[in-house]
Amino acid sequence: MLSSSRFFYCLDRISASPTLRDLETTLDEVRHIYAISHMVLHVTRSSGATASNPLLMLTYPPEWVKQYLDRDYFSIDPVVRLGLRGFLPVEWSASKWDSGQAYGFFKEAMAFGVGRQGVTLPVRGPHGERSLFTVTSNHPDAYWRQFRMDSMRDLQFLAHHLHDRAMVLSGMRKITDFPQLSRRELQCLEMTANGLLAKQICARLCISTSAVQLYLASARRKLTVATTSEAVAKATALELI
Repeated sequence: MLSSSRFFYCLDRISASPTLRDLETTLDEVRHIYAISHMVLHVTRSSGATASNPLLMLTYPPEWVKQYLDRDYFSIDPVVRLGLRGFLPVEWSASKWDSGQAYGFFKEAMAFGVGRQGVTLPVRGPHGERSLFTVTSNHPDAYWRQFRMDSMRDLQFLAHHLHDRAMVLSGMRKITDFPQLSRRELQCLEMTANGLLAKQICARLCISTSAVQLYLASARRKLTVATTSEAVAKATALELI
């Protein structure tokens, strides 16, 4: 599957997931498509939930998940602690593992096959929502470096898309609580509603076809729908276009 094709396929699969269980299955599918070891969405805070860490969706081995929860590793996991404070991706190799507690934690994690490398992306949604999206790998270092260079943009967008879908499906966000659509997203939706194809839209707006597809995908994500046709219908019903 070509890089752009797999990206848009994954976006559509996330949007089409009707339940949290289906979304977790989709997460497992996405990690196989990107040929990495594991993916995790860890919702750390939501205005719609009173408890801390209200949602975990992951592909880790269940034995490691049980141990992590039973021993409350949220409090010592250095990646979680760094991710909660920052806005930028946290590369695991750059994390502070020099303390005995952190070193022991990562040694345990690797024994369960969590992954030798990883990157965690903080996600900040509306109304104070916070999530951490993690991708791990057991590939050689050179492969991981190339993967990071080639796929970081995909991962950042997938992180926000997955977070938004999880918020809606979990009931922690009302379906009407979506961000405002950008000018470009509205233009692309309106032109699509008028029957224009992506190539025609890109010619009129003087942007690439990939950019048009990305704006439409972003509009679908914000409107929490699975298809562009549904996005056009919902935007029309809400009098956005």
